[in-house]
Amino acid sequence: MKLLIIRHGESEADILDVHEGRADFPLTERGHRQAEAMSEYVSRHYHVDKIYCSTLQRAAQTARHLEPKTNAPLIFDEHLMEFNNGLIAGLKHSVAKEKYPEVKVPLHSSVYKQESALEFRYRGEYMLSRLLSENDDGSTAVVVTHGGMINQLYRSFFKMPVDSQFFFKTGDACIHEWLTNGNSRSVIRANYAPHNL
Repeated sequence: MKLLIIRHGESEADILDVHEGRADFPLTERGHRQAEAMSEYVSRHYHVDKIYCSTLQRAAQTARHLEPKTNAPLIFDEHLMEFNNGLIAGLKHSVAKEKYPEVKVPLHSSVYKQESALEFRYRGEYMLSRLLSENDDGSTAVVVTHGGMINQLYRSFFKMPVDSQFFFKTGDACIHEWLTNGNSRSVIRANYAPHNL
């Protein structure tokens, strides 16, 4: 089974220098162009059976470029949303740093009305389990989500510790291609950008 894990295109938050997370910003014009270029590439190189998507509009708008080009059903799931950053969502980085300084808490705890690290990882585990159980061995499923969730999916995919300090960077509308075969799990490509926009 193939999994294409894709980050949304550039959003307005990316150019406003604010914390995004659960702040629901739309794509910029450039973000739409990135999503369109990514969708063209995916439709030419893969037969897509299903598209799973975060309910936040930057991911939904990205997936809607892909849906008509692949004719695959679009499945929205709140578990694919970005980290719930609580009171920090939508704030300028400088304001958030002053108003809500970083606080170290146990994995099961949180501050500033955020979700805990454990809750965030659980969502990644849940979605990976769902993806693997709902799709046949020969199928290709696309997941359109966010940078933070992509990290959780990677950690779940490789069964890494919850408190792992490994991070996987993802650019706008970039593609991670994974392959599963029984108990074997492989990364075919990571952070691939089929566009230069």
